[in-house]
Amino acid sequence: MKSICTAIACALMLGALPLKAQRKPNIVLIISDDHAFQAIGAYGGREARTPNIDRLAREGVRFNRAYVTNSICGPSRAVILTGKHSHKNGFKDNEHSRFDGSQNTFIKELGKSGYNTAWIGKWHLETRPEGFSYWQILPGQGHYYNPDFQMMDGSRKNFEGYVSNVVEDEAEKWLNGRDTSKPFCLVIGHKATHRTWIPDTTDMGAFENTTFELPANFFDKYEGREAARIQEMSISESMRMGYDLKMFGDSAEANREGSIKRMNPAQRAKFDAFYGPISDGLKTVRFTAEGFAQWKFQRYMRDYMSTALSLDRNIGRTLDYLDRNGLAENTIVIYMSDQGFYMGEHGWFDKRFMYEESFRTPMIIRYPGNLKPGTVNTDFVMNLDIAPTLLDAAGAAIPSDMQGKSFLPVLARKENARKAMYYHYYENGEHAVSPHFGVRTERYKLIRFYKRVNGWELYDLKKDPSEMKNVFNDKKYRKVKDKMIAELLGQIGKYDDADARAVLGARL
Repeated sequence: MKSICTAIACALMLGALPLKAQRKPNIVLIISDDHAFQAIGAYGGREARTPNIDRLAREGVRFNRAYVTNSICGPSRAVILTGKHSHKNGFKDNEHSRFDGSQNTFIKELGKSGYNTAWIGKWHLETRPEGFSYWQILPGQGHYYNPDFQMMDGSRKNFEGYVSNVVEDEAEKWLNGRDTSKPFCLVIGHKATHRTWIPDTTDMGAFENTTFELPANFFDKYEGREAARIQEMSISESMRMGYDLKMFGDSAEANREGSIKRMNPAQRAKFDAFYGPISDGLKTVRFTAEGFAQWKFQRYMRDYMSTALSLDRNIGRTLDYLDRNGLAENTIVIYMSDQGFYMGEHGWFDKRFMYEESFRTPMIIRYPGNLKPGTVNTDFVMNLDIAPTLLDAAGAAIPSDMQGKSFLPVLARKENARKAMYYHYYENGEHAVSPHFGVRTERYKLIRFYKRVNGWELYDLKKDPSEMKNVFNDKKYRKVKDKMIAELLGQIGKYDDADARAVLGARL
């Protein structure tokens, strides 16, 4: 009898081992704002100082061709949450949209599967989060210094400090108090590196001795590209001396700037001590038009890259927390930006366009024991795929109306990657970027602009990776154009985009 009991006990123990090995993974999704892949060391950013994001890339998979469906803050977050394009989740732009929290999200599905879920930091979806175990969000864009948070109980609470540090502090506080009997999914939403690029006081001046290389097309003339010509996002013309570059005429002007007047006396003293001499020295310099544009570019890059230092440092704090608490081995960590950003390419800052620097986004995933460390992936993946991927990893059901696909089977080479990517940008206001939709394949990109500008653009990305020559009307590309139009129509049908179909109408 004793031997039988022992055998049964051993069998139960042996049976339990695979269950432990296959327990549901924890998830940490870190979403930054406007962090360009060009500004990350792991993506080849020569002047970047991103040791912690680079560490994540060494320990995980770096996607070299990750893209977004709509390159703007709120819509991107809505796509990440729902796994659906903007026309399906209802959040099309930052001007008129409010997120419908009653719709399904990957967070709600994880909750059904027993997960504790939280979103802490930038939310930017205009309504209160729904379906989370806990949330604590920055109202609107949030502030870099001494930020307010909207709390679950409806109150607003102020926190002293720099926003990247505070967001990480609050994320760790939630992790410390969570129900440890359940797996967790934590979304950390960072404000950095959103405009107006105000660094932490400890990072001010970090790049003052760095001269950034001017992009080859910084003085782009936009021939054959009307939508690019009429935009209002150029560093030379649209970047503001006070608001963007902190070059105020006097203290009174600085005091009128909301981000500056939130600073406490110690923070303000450091701000004035750093930016004041630069502003004063500028008054004695005489620039040519091109020289002034280049000066603004260097000032922009130094502020932007300095702002990214705290972002990276706090990502390192997240990784260290997981290590310190024995969580790293069973936690998926994804780092991504809500979209790409222009670092002077075409003479621009901001995003929105379907051109590569805006359309493409950094994305890195670490999944110990499941994905090979140090891997570089070149498949097409999109922010649309985050929701189904995380549900797939958690063993949860993927709703049939999610339009993205888990990329885990692609990484395991059990499925083929997508061959084309569909994009649709709707906003018709700030920065004067015309609404447009389009499709990208391995070699070509087709874009249809409408409303502000009506017209087509076609690019041969093999011959013209910087997208300087629109070949839509080039007779040599007639067959390519026809094929790409057919591909576009196929994508519109696949994703059921009635808005794009209405633009095209019965005739192209």
